Amino acid sequence: MKSFDVVVIGGGPGGYIAAIRAAQLGLSVACVDEAKGADGKPALGGTCTNVGCIPSKALLQSSEHYEHAGHHFADHGIQVKGLALDLAQMLKRKDKIIKGSNDGVLYLFKKNKVAFFHGRASFSKPLEIKVNDETLTAKHVIIATGSNPRSLPGVEFDEKLILSNDGALAIAEVPKRLGVIGAGVIGLEMGSVWRRLGSDVTILEALPAFLGAADEQIAKEAAKAFAKQGLKIELGVKIAKVEKNKTVIIQYSVSDGSSKILECDRLIVSIGRTANTTGLNAETVGLKLERGFVAVDGDCRTNLPGVWAIGDVVRGPMLAHKAEEEGVAVAERIAGQKPHVNFNTIPWVIYTTPEIAWVGKTEQQVKSGGVEYRVGSFPFSANARARALGDTTGMVKFIAHAKTDEILGVHIIGPMASELIAEAVVAMEFRGSAEDIGMICHAHPSLSEAMKEAALAVDRRSLNI
Repeated sequence: MKSFDVVVIGGGPGGYIAAIRAAQLGLSVACVDEAKGADGKPALGGTCTNVGCIPSKALLQSSEHYEHAGHHFADHGIQVKGLALDLAQMLKRKDKIIKGSNDGVLYLFKKNKVAFFHGRASFSKPLEIKVNDETLTAKHVIIATGSNPRSLPGVEFDEKLILSNDGALAIAEVPKRLGVIGAGVIGLEMGSVWRRLGSDVTILEALPAFLGAADEQIAKEAAKAFAKQGLKIELGVKIAKVEKNKTVIIQYSVSDGSSKILECDRLIVSIGRTANTTGLNAETVGLKLERGFVAVDGDCRTNLPGVWAIGDVVRGPMLAHKAEEEGVAVAERIAGQKPHVNFNTIPWVIYTTPEIAWVGKTEQQVKSGGVEYRVGSFPFSANARARALGDTTGMVKFIAHAKTDEILGVHIIGPMASELIAEAVVAMEFRGSAEDIGMICHAHPSLSEAMKEAALAVDRRSLNI
C-alpha cells in the first residue's frame, strides 16, 4: 500500500494539470491512467491528445496545406505541378505529434515528481484506489476520467465503416463518399479535413438550426462559407435506419417529412459524448452520479469527503481548457487556497476554415434576457492583413451593455479566430467595456485591428468602414 496526499484518476488535460499543480504546491501526488499508444506504452494526455484536440488540429493543418497547394497557391504566383497526396505520411505526422505530446506529459510528471501508475483505477474505499495489483491511499482523490463518444442506438462503432472521432482520425484511404451525423465541432472539423482531401461530404444534423449554440449571425455566415466550400449540410434530420455492408446506407427524414437515403463509404457519428465512469466502482463506495455524470458542487466536490471530480466527467462544457482550469482550482483548494473559475468567460472554438470562436452571450441570449444592448461589427474584408493573407471571410462582432458598455459577448468568424478571442476573454474577465478595446493601440497591419474596429463600431466610431 502506497500513500499520497492526492491521487488523480485520469491523465487527460484536467487530470495531468491537476496533478502537476498539486505537486507544485508541495503535495505528494500520484496519477493513474490506462491509455496505451500503438506501441503499447503509456499514452498520457487523454482524449484531447490521443484522439481529439491535438490530432484533429494536425490533420486540419495538413489538409489545409493540401487544399491551398491545389487551389490557392496560383493566386500568389506559385505554380504547383504534379501535386499528390501521401495520406500515409500525413497520418504518420499526426501520430508523431501525438507521441510527442504523450512523452511531454511523462516528462512533466518526472520534472514535478508526480508518481505515475499505468492501469485502470477503481475505488475499493472512498480514499483507497486499486490499480493493477497495487493499492493507493490518499487524503484526496480527483476523478478526471473524461468522456466517451456517444453512439447511435443500435449502431455501434466498429472504427471501420462506423467511426467515432478515433476512427475518423485514422482512415487509411480517402473515402469517395463520407457521411457525418452531427454538425457540431467534431463533425464540422472532421468533415472539413476529408472534404479537403477529396471526399464528397454530407453532414446530417438533427437540430433545425445550424450551430444553435453560436450567435445566429455568425452561424449564418458559417453556413454560407461551408456551402461555398462544398460541404453539404442537412438540418432537421431524423435517422430512421442505418445499415452497413460494404458501404453504409442511412435512411432518414427531414423537417418537411420527406424521406431520403444517403449511401456512403464511411460514416462518422459525432452526436455528443457521455461521461466516463466505467470501472470506477462508484456504486460500491456511494459516489453520487447524476444523469451519468459525477455529481459535484460549485467547487467540484463530490458527495464523498475528500473526493473531487473535474472535466468532462462533471457538469459544464466538455472542453479541455475548462478541465484544466478546474484541475488547477481543485489542486489549489486542496492546498487551502481560494481560486475561482469563471464559466462565463470560457472561450469556444471550432477550428474549421473559417475558424469560429466566441465568449460570453450570443445576441439571441442577450435579447431573450431583456437586456438593453448595442452591437458593433467589422468585416475581415476591410482588414488589410486579412486581404494580404487572401482570407477575408467573416467578421468580428461585439455585444455590449447599452448603458454601461460592459462587454457581454464577442463572436468571431474568420482567420485566426481561435487566437483573436483571447483578447475578448481578458477584457471580459476584467469586466472591460467595448470602449476599452477601442482605445487600445493595435499593431498595423494585423488581424487584431478587426477587434478594435468592431469595438469602436459599438459606438458607431469604426474608422475603416
